[in-house]
Amino acid sequence: MRELLRTNDIVLVSAVEALLDGADIGHLVLDQNMSIIEGSLGVLPRRLLVGNDDFAAARQLLSEAGLAHELRLDD
Repeated sequence: MRELLRTNDIVLVSAVEALLDGADIGHLVLDQNMSIIEGSLGVLPRRLLVGNDDFAAARQLLSEAGLAHELRLDD
């Protein structure tokens, strides 16, 4: 799996999840329950991962949705 984006914006995470679900691209959100540790301050970013085979398609999907600026730099 590869990291597609990292953000503190939970609304963005939900929007990206909806886009990926609509395109039938499997994904995993990491660190979404870290608010318990951080005291619900929202300072720890959530990481959204997709499978290696779907990585290019997911990047293209987010770019077409106007979210290219949110993508992690491609390694």
